[in-house]
Amino acid sequence: MGFISYDMEISCSISPAKMFKAFVLDADNLIPKILPQAIKCVEVLQGHGGPGTIKLVTFGEGSQFKSVKHRVDGIDKENFTYSYSKIEGDALMGILESISYELKIEASPDGGSICKNTSKYHTKGDAQITEEQIKSGKEKASGMFKAVEAYLLANPDAY
Repeated sequence: MGFISYDMEISCSISPAKMFKAFVLDADNLIPKILPQAIKCVEVLQGHGGPGTIKLVTFGEGSQFKSVKHRVDGIDKENFTYSYSKIEGDALMGILESISYELKIEASPDGGSICKNTSKYHTKGDAQITEEQIKSGKEKASGMFKAVEAYLLANPDAY
């Protein structure tokens, strides 16, 4: 099995607590509402939201993929950290065993927050993932984060 990792940081003007609540804790409801072309729905298959929970994410019509199973690996509401893995589905493109993510939302000096994300791609055998595929994943993640920020700015009393 191969392994590729990358780190990404995204800044925003929303406080860490508010961003974590919207982007992580309520993402299953909020993302399909504000980005239905990306995520159609999220269904909990097993668990109650904590570690071990399995979710089925069904992508919207704007996605090249149909669905992916997502496992919650860890969540810390006080320190604004969340880890999860994509473990099954066509979003793994037949070349990946899984993709794991470690997310931390920290305070920035200007009162907003910085989302730090580490993504780890676990490939099958000697399969290779291209820079273009990684870039596409980064752009989608960044786009979702920015969409949540825009929603919170337009709806300051939400969360």
